Amino acid sequence: MTPKTLFIQFFCFLISGLMFQSLLAQDNFLTEEISDNKISASAKKIYTIGVVPQFEARRLASIWMPLLKQLSIKTGHQFELHGASSIAEFEKAFMMGKYDFAYMNPYHLILANQLQGYLPLVNDASKKLRGVLVVRKDSNINNASDLDGKIIAFPSPNALGASLQMRQELHDLFKINFIPNYVKTHDSVYLNVLLGDAEAGGGVGKTLKRQLPQYQQALKVIHKTAPVAPHPIAVHPRVDKKVSELFKEKIIEMGKHNTTKSMLARIPIKQISAISLEAYKPLEKMHLDRFYIAPK
Repeated sequence: MTPKTLFIQFFCFLISGLMFQSLLAQDNFLTEEISDNKISASAKKIYTIGVVPQFEARRLASIWMPLLKQLSIKTGHQFELHGASSIAEFEKAFMMGKYDFAYMNPYHLILANQLQGYLPLVNDASKKLRGVLVVRKDSNINNASDLDGKIIAFPSPNALGASLQMRQELHDLFKINFIPNYVKTHDSVYLNVLLGDAEAGGGVGKTLKRQLPQYQQALKVIHKTAPVAPHPIAVHPRVDKKVSELFKEKIIEMGKHNTTKSMLARIPIKQISAISLEAYKPLEKMHLDRFYIAPK
């Protein structure tokens, strides 16, 4: 790993942690009084929401905090955003059942269901999740098979489309060996490829589309993984059924109105819909456990 890569990873990690805590302190939305007093004095329980850190902390907070404000108003319950500095830290948290609700990747759901009994409530019905493998547009690499022996950047070992499923397909379909470099976030993956610190990088379509236009134009996609059901918002079984059903009802209702629909689109969830565990069962047939790396 080059000094430049080490610096990028350290800088992204440091800034993400500092910015997330700063935003929480500045907004303080969980303790402020809701104007219409829908949250009564007796409704003191705070439900924790975990979010897989696909983006850096500042962006995640800007997406989720306004959304949770609206859910607090609409449900009469309070929701607290709990950040994680890395996907590994997020995994440790849901494996221990720390989150009441969590937005997680599909394979995380399989694990969370097995270990804690989490069940999916909603996801984006408009599309499937697909990993994308990108290289620089000026690269001579045009096929995944050309990456044998090369460095490939991934956000973390267990990011589903971007890493877990991607590594499974590179192994099973293309029969290549490569050097994985885990750089914590999707944003860092694309940056490592653009800077030449990795020959290729694994991401997903939605995070690639959120990059600056000049970054997107400087990259090309050379492989896409098989489509699977996208990230769900799931609930821990300890949450009262009435609360989880109200959460589901109100967040689906938010998808029917332009103002709140735009909030969901930033997650991104463009067409929110109820979902069941059955939609995620095909993942079990991929035997992704061969490539899953348990957090330490």
